[in-house]
Amino acid sequence: MVAVRHLGVLTGGGDCPGLNPVIRAVTRAALQAGVNVSGIRNGWKGLIQGDTVTLDLQSVSGILPRGGTILGTSRTNPYKRPEDLKRLHETLARLELNAVIAIGGEDTLGVATKLAKEGVRVVGVPKTIDNDLPATDFTFGFDTAVNIAMEAIDRLHTTAESHHRIMVAEVMGRHAGWIATYAGIAGGADVILIPEVPVDIDEVCDTIKRRHGRGKDFSIIVVAEGAQFKTGSDVTREEKLDEFGHVRLGGIGDLLGKMIEERTGFETRVTVLGHIQRGGSPTAFDRVLGTRFGVKAVELVLAGRFGTMVSLQGNKIEAVPLDQGTGALKTIDMGLYTIAKIFD
Repeated sequence: MVAVRHLGVLTGGGDCPGLNPVIRAVTRAALQAGVNVSGIRNGWKGLIQGDTVTLDLQSVSGILPRGGTILGTSRTNPYKRPEDLKRLHETLARLELNAVIAIGGEDTLGVATKLAKEGVRVVGVPKTIDNDLPATDFTFGFDTAVNIAMEAIDRLHTTAESHHRIMVAEVMGRHAGWIATYAGIAGGADVILIPEVPVDIDEVCDTIKRRHGRGKDFSIIVVAEGAQFKTGSDVTREEKLDEFGHVRLGGIGDLLGKMIEERTGFETRVTVLGHIQRGGSPTAFDRVLGTRFGVKAVELVLAGRFGTMVSLQGNKIEAVPLDQGTGALKTIDMGLYTIAKIFD
């Protein structure tokens, strides 16, 4: 056990269902151990600006079913500007924060990894609806996003069948097709398109035509926002980069819909789920996983196991080195994708 009297917790990057259960679990577990807790507002920006709030039992009461994060979030990279990194370290010293629990995805945990190497006492909690972080079987937020997408696909089925249309549903997934594949299989999609496999528009249209040839006069296409055509690159909304060098993806659904209608002659409509997938109340799975992650993160802090990240492995919550959770992204299990292809 190490002497930790004051613990900070932050949420960075995109919001997702399950963040508040983690914050709640961290606060309750830390207070039970006699450790004071400060919530750091708006991710790493809060540490740069010294923007914190005291967390107690009252402040985390009732947040378990709430989506989003009560602490706010941002895509702030303190390594972008030397003066920001200097201010961050000054804030840690001034507030006498003995340790920080960073809840986030690839970018947030990438910053945490660098800080840990500089001697900052930090423990990571993996978060992303994309489920693309290595070293953990699942991240919280993914299950909720899949269920939201599945429900949308279910609803598209009825209107597609009624109007004899092709329906294209664009879901999130920058570099990995976990949401598209899971939601597509669960929702009975006829074609699933993911970033890991270049889109062959001829194959897509042939699949639709075969369905019509056997009497099916509607089809459901699920496409991840990061999917690419064989001859193209990322389809983006704008070229502006965020502080971690990412472009804003989006538009693949509209482009795909136009191409399908032009090549098949079948009326096609496009639905972009966008941020609907990351909003709202978390599922039971994500509430429980977030709670388990939060409790384990506090245990790691108290045990002095800094520079680590909590991880779901099978049904157990384990600790892995932070740099294992921020390496190459975890792409879709192609065995699972092969199952999806059976139902084309």
